[in-house]
Amino acid sequence: MTKKEFQKLTKTITLLDGATGSNLMAQGMPRGVCTEAWVIEHKDIILNLQKNYVEAGSRILYAPTFGANRLSLRQHGLEEEIARFNHTLVSYAKEAAGDRAFVAGDITTSGQFLSSDGDYTYESAFENYCEQIRLLSQAGADCIIAETMIDLDETLAVVDAANTVCDLPILCSLTVESDGSVYRGGNILEAAASLEAAGADAVGINCSVGPDQLISVVKNLCETVSIPVIAKPNAGMPFIDDQGQAHYSMGAEEFARHMKVLADCGALLLGGCCGTTPEYIRETAKILGLH
Repeated sequence: MTKKEFQKLTKTITLLDGATGSNLMAQGMPRGVCTEAWVIEHKDIILNLQKNYVEAGSRILYAPTFGANRLSLRQHGLEEEIARFNHTLVSYAKEAAGDRAFVAGDITTSGQFLSSDGDYTYESAFENYCEQIRLLSQAGADCIIAETMIDLDETLAVVDAANTVCDLPILCSLTVESDGSVYRGGNILEAAASLEAAGADAVGINCSVGPDQLISVVKNLCETVSIPVIAKPNAGMPFIDDQGQAHYSMGAEEFARHMKVLADCGALLLGGCCGTTPEYIRETAKILGLH
């Protein structure tokens, strides 16, 4: 997908997918494993989930490449699998999408603190993301999504890397507090303006909280930037049971009602994060008149 094609696509509301990780854990993925390695060994589970998202109305699927960068894979001793993981996992998503949805190469924060004189500098972040984005582009991803980002400077490194190694649209989604505060300083409005100036093709928020807590943030975002705004919140707030399992407070119909409000505020790329399932996307499509 070219940047112009992305601009045309996002002139109207486009549905993203819902959660991946929480659904994989519900299907038996243990905590602490390398998600990407587990998914490769359980192709049927990810294909079923992503096909259900397409049936529900998702028009952009996130390839399950979230942590498939060299720094994150190194924590599992799997850094030499980086090319195989990215190519294989994009192929799974493309198989699920068929000709009904686009596939976003999904990347995220390294989890390391960026500094000018430490082990993780802007330059090392840039090189880390160049490698994965180049692989995602070669694998046939239609666009790149940097999601659950927690640091503006690291997100800027993603944008610079993407615009250096490919011509694909680059979408950026940060996780924020309900007041718009970014976890490692600043606020989403300042971050979004910086990312647009750096060449991002869409900006927004994911994870953190439910859609009911993001109305003012999304409204202000839509007034701050001229590029499409992403809203991909959790299924409300979680509570943890005695077994350490997270349960989310918001059902699919309630989630969809709040997503309609975010759409009315101007968000154009809508989906779900932790705790959401294909049913949440289906209800959102229904209330938005997309089915």
